[in-house]
Amino acid sequence: MPPKPSTLLLMLLGDFVLDRDVCVFSGSAIDVLGRLGVSSHATRSTLARMVNRGLLRRQRHGRKMYFGLTDRAAAILHDGRSRIWETGAVNDDWDGTWTLLCFSLPESWQRQRHDLRSQLAWSGFGPLQGGLWIAPGVVPAQAIVTGLGLSAHARVFHARADELTDVGAMVRDAYDLDELAGRYQAFLARWEGASPFGDPLAARLSLVAEWLGAIRRDPRLPVSHLPPDWPAVRAQRVFRDLEAASLQPARDLAASVLDLEPDEVRR
Repeated sequence: MPPKPSTLLLMLLGDFVLDRDVCVFSGSAIDVLGRLGVSSHATRSTLARMVNRGLLRRQRHGRKMYFGLTDRAAAILHDGRSRIWETGAVNDDWDGTWTLLCFSLPESWQRQRHDLRSQLAWSGFGPLQGGLWIAPGVVPAQAIVTGLGLSAHARVFHARADELTDVGAMVRDAYDLDELAGRYQAFLARWEGASPFGDPLAARLSLVAEWLGAIRRDPRLPVSHLPPDWPAVRAQRVFRDLEAASLQPARDLAASVLDLEPDEVRR
């Protein structure tokens, strides 16, 4: 599934607006997303929705409308940058630590149970059995249960598996490895080989957006306990090679396409 226009806009802003204290002209955003097949109407609607969601601010210069990042959007983009470049998709330096969270909720608390499971899955946890969920490494799980008001119903531990425990089997029980692998296989099918875009700016934005989509909900399971030839390894190598190759051509094109003005709030 291609990235949403809002995701593509965030990729554009993350590359050329974040930490530069500038705003981008709406016409520039329409031009760039048009290179990705997004209509001008869809881009204008997306800009308006992102303002309403507190992600963008409007700033007028003469008769032109520019858009700048809010603190919330900047935090999201910094998190994505960290996820791509610092965390990565391949966990090849795992120290053997697991975070365990066990919970017991009243049967009638269906909504609370759904919210907790959703946030655990988003944070890299997988259900091992009953109310016991696990995640590799040290994960701030207490913040999840506290934020949901469930501290009295959950316990968090950090532990290491006994040497007799089959960690590979435990991983297969707790996570849908076929679904995880499928994300990276789809990325490779699209990007390994010739780029699907001739335009370097369109190619870069789509590349980064699709890669972030592939890794955002990856629990970063220890690669030593995953099937041989785990596709995330090759996919990450392909992404980083393409990203490095696309950087300067995309910057050169952006310099001639993007109309930027100083951000009056951040100056």
